[in-house]
Amino acid sequence: MRKMLKMSIACAVMMGAGAVSAQADNVDILSNVKVNGQIRARYEMVDASDAANKPNANALTNRLVLGVGADMFGTDWLSAYAEMTDVRALNNNYDDKFAGNGTETNDVVADSEQTRLTQSYIDLKYGKTKLRVGRQIINLDNQRFVGAVDWGQMPQTFDAYTLTDNTIENLNLTASYITQVNRVFNQDNTVSANAATAGKYDTRSILLNASYKVMDELKVTAYDYMIGQGTATTNGTGGSDTYGIALTGDVAVANGIKVNYRAEYAKQTDPTMENKSATGNVNVDASYYDLELGANISGILVGAQYEVLSGDGDATGKETAFATPLATLHAHNGWADMFLATPTAGLVDMNLMVGYTSKEIGTAKVIYHDYTSDVGSKDWGTELDVVYTRAIPGVNNLTGMLKYANYSADSSTKNTAFVGTNMNIDTSKFIAMLDYKFATK
Repeated sequence: MRKMLKMSIACAVMMGAGAVSAQADNVDILSNVKVNGQIRARYEMVDASDAANKPNANALTNRLVLGVGADMFGTDWLSAYAEMTDVRALNNNYDDKFAGNGTETNDVVADSEQTRLTQSYIDLKYGKTKLRVGRQIINLDNQRFVGAVDWGQMPQTFDAYTLTDNTIENLNLTASYITQVNRVFNQDNTVSANAATAGKYDTRSILLNASYKVMDELKVTAYDYMIGQGTATTNGTGGSDTYGIALTGDVAVANGIKVNYRAEYAKQTDPTMENKSATGNVNVDASYYDLELGANISGILVGAQYEVLSGDGDATGKETAFATPLATLHAHNGWADMFLATPTAGLVDMNLMVGYTSKEIGTAKVIYHDYTSDVGSKDWGTELDVVYTRAIPGVNNLTGMLKYANYSADSSTKNTAFVGTNMNIDTSKFIAMLDYKFATK
């Protein structure tokens, strides 16, 4: 942590000093320098009832983020930003999935100690068009397919070239070319050792996303995410093209009553892009659809969702289940994280939510999930999730969170091991977190 603090403070001091000295020569090399940061302390308990009967995880971790941004050369069209993130473990009572630590006997909390340059980019702007070059966070839509996985103490970022345009009113266009995915796991973990916990992926991927807000009641989003063959695999296969459309909106039904909805369909096919390491044959034919309906009735929250990630209907196993390797996975299919990889037979997630929100007491939600397969009508299990968040009174920008997840595997599922997922294991998790953010004006 001290190393990270020294580097970030030095960066801020150098940028500020550079701006001062440059102004002395009537040349604003750096101006409008701003510093932002975050301190996020978390306790996470995990109790997984597996055959090995491992001790519970009891992880105490902290995330520290420091970022510095500035305009360059006295312009309003050229700017730079650099950000470092440090994750520290305050104890060692958990398996952080870092291969360098050897065998760890407790249950898993995948937040290993590491310090990383999480963002470092240059922005070039022309009107409402912007090109961002460098390491960056990319969050698209509800992050079902592409996101920063901000739940992890170390976020997921991308080495990329990203072009965005908002020239036409209510039309947002995004195009990104990604060369590396920097994942939440320790960067010393390699793909060759274990692709599932690799710290980074080499890739050649293109992301295209366009959304148009017709009115408050309707926004149309279309996308094509071309993830290069060879991404996130040890055998040179992997990758896919995912193209789809989503309809979303908020409808004011009456005073104090607002309804929101989402209807989405996507198709997954063979990858167009190819990495240098791509070698195997890929036969991708999968689909996805999602129906969501929610309401806020004077602070009372209700919602329902029916989401399907298709499975492999080919008994030869030559096809693949619907995959989302760049997604913010924790935000979907339950907070117990049982379905970070789609089961071969697919996943159907039917869930119901009730809750309450107000400025005075915060937001509380209870969500019940029922998981089944897309192929073969198998019962995977059920899950109960509870969360409470609130801004801490008297301290600006400080938020507290309590979160609980309890997954119960179906009796038929418990007798089977599944590749890439632990959905056969009863698991409960409890998280308590404080999150403080700050920024200069």
